[in-house]
Amino acid sequence: MDNHSGVGVIDKAAALLAALEEGPATLSQIVTTTHLARPTAHRLLLALEHHRLVGRDPSGAFVLGPRFAQLAAAVGEDRLVAAAQPVLTVLRDRTGESSQLYRPHGDQRICIAAADRTMGLRDSIPVGTTMTMAAGSAAQVLTAWQDPERMHRTLAAARYTAADLGVVRERGYAESSGEREPGVSSVSAPVWGTSGTVIAAVSISGPAERMTAHPAAMHSTAVVEAAQQLSEVVRRTAS
Repeated sequence: MDNHSGVGVIDKAAALLAALEEGPATLSQIVTTTHLARPTAHRLLLALEHHRLVGRDPSGAFVLGPRFAQLAAAVGEDRLVAAAQPVLTVLRDRTGESSQLYRPHGDQRICIAAADRTMGLRDSIPVGTTMTMAAGSAAQVLTAWQDPERMHRTLAAARYTAADLGVVRERGYAESSGEREPGVSSVSAPVWGTSGTVIAAVSISGPAERMTAHPAAMHSTAVVEAAQQLSEVVRRTAS
């Protein structure tokens, strides 16, 4: 295959990234592999590093950057959303409560799929709604398995504690009542990505007078099973 597009800087950047597909490499190794001039390779690697397309491992060697994982997650998210709707609908029908799927969105979380109650009191959370990461069972789930630095930053303003998150990790789900909004209870469970990180949270929510102050007693099994179904979808689509 012809690796020359006619746009020199793009071809050189592509050659550098291709060299890193084999794993970490020093600048000298990359120059040997790509046959680029050392100053050119170094300049382009630093530019790619600025855009997080290239990173460094603990030894200082160049590696593919975290932006690739984010881009892959964005592609997978479309599949996740498509798979989520029937799962959330079954979860709603099984529990009688509105169901949602949240993913992290910077320092907040965003609802990317939902199934509302079809009759009676509706507790609608429209797709696209952003919510705090400082309160609510979904926020607890999305925080519980974060890297320590981000977790501590979130905990600084959270209505839950590090001990609460330890319980979430132990049980595999979170519950809350009146934490995010007075009179609202919820139960959430993690959706796992292929890299062993939590990429989303399945949740149900409704009035505390109906779900009680401890909604997990009634609904944790259904919520966990829905989250496991979506985790399996992620694994299948990645293979």
